[in-house]
Amino acid sequence: MKNILVIEDNENMLSMMNDLLSRSEYHVISATDGVAGLKAYRTAKPDLVITDIIMPNKEGLEVIMDLVKETPRLKIIAMSGGGIMEPRTYLSLAEKLGADEIIEKPFRPADLLALVAKLLA
Repeated sequence: MKNILVIEDNENMLSMMNDLLSRSEYHVISATDGVAGLKAYRTAKPDLVITDIIMPNKEGLEVIMDLVKETPRLKIIAMSGGGIMEPRTYLSLAEKLGADEIIEKPFRPADLLALVAKLLA
């Protein structure tokens, strides 16, 4: 069973993603901000990280930079619904910093599952 770390500060979104991924037979580890996410990563060493971009304590772009520095081959999906800029702006930056895939919120569950399956294949 593959392990996935989901870093997302919105409780409803986090719950939906946990349910979706668990039902698809992935083991899910959750964190609600970047600091907790990095701690969870270092403890669990998941196969894939899915991170939001706009979060408290440590934003997703910083998390991506730290993860890529620590584990260059780690698979990362960045997601964003935007903030002061359009979601595509944040997601473009995430790709440049090392995210393997990006997805704009709101997304269709099937689209997220397709990205996860692609990266874990």
